[in-house]
Amino acid sequence: MVVVLAGCTQAQLRGFMPGEPGVTNHTDRVTGLWVTSWIVLLVVGILTWGLIIWAAIAYRRRKGQTGLPVQLRYNLPIEIFYTIVPLILVLGFFAFTARDQDAIESDPGDPDVTIEVYGKRWAWDFNYLNEGPGGDGVFSPGIQAEETDGPETINYDTLPVLYLPVDQKVQIDIHTRDVLHSFFVVDFLYKKDMVPGKTNYMYFTPLKTGTYIGKCAELCGEYHSLMLFQVKVVEQDEYDDYIQSLVDAGQTGTLGEDYIVNQNQPGTEASETD
Repeated sequence: MVVVLAGCTQAQLRGFMPGEPGVTNHTDRVTGLWVTSWIVLLVVGILTWGLIIWAAIAYRRRKGQTGLPVQLRYNLPIEIFYTIVPLILVLGFFAFTARDQDAIESDPGDPDVTIEVYGKRWAWDFNYLNEGPGGDGVFSPGIQAEETDGPETINYDTLPVLYLPVDQKVQIDIHTRDVLHSFFVVDFLYKKDMVPGKTNYMYFTPLKTGTYIGKCAELCGEYHSLMLFQVKVVEQDEYDDYIQSLVDAGQTGTLGEDYIVNQNQPGTEASETD
């Protein structure tokens, strides 16, 4: 076992999950749950396969045998075994999943950065709250990914970009302007649905600088595959410079609910007609 595990790559040890260890304060927790679950399931699978093969060999029809073996209707110990063991497994998976989900979903309070993300067919708007003059916020509007004829089918230079400061607590307020979308940063190993009329939240701390790809993970229409964005995790000075560049470009305030196209959300009254 030691020799086999020593030959594993980092990708294999992480269950072939995308990204690297420690991208955020939650990624190692997600990877640990994933890998441990697969180890348990593989052990159960090996035992099950072994018992099936053993029964097929041990109780096969031998040469010269005829008729059927003695038929047993019940075997109480075995029936208790195959009822209790799956129940224990299900309860165990539920307990560890609930524990980790609670840790990921819990609001740690006092975020260093609060950002509103609006999904729209088929792009993203980012509002950096409590930034800029008077703390009224700054915004970055996004456009749909542009396709190219080159080796890279997407023009990454024009993708919407979400900037995050490394080692700072981040709160993401998640909205949609139209239909269901899903905010998914692949290397962060977590996504949140964007539901009309509802605000969802993500809480995390990015721990590694770098550029990460993000996408919509909910089928939302014709150009769903082009609803892409990038996340740049940078040092605090670079983050501050970016915020200042939005101020200098006149992108102060926020792009809020005024641009929501849905007319039938909760609280919206139907128009009167003759």
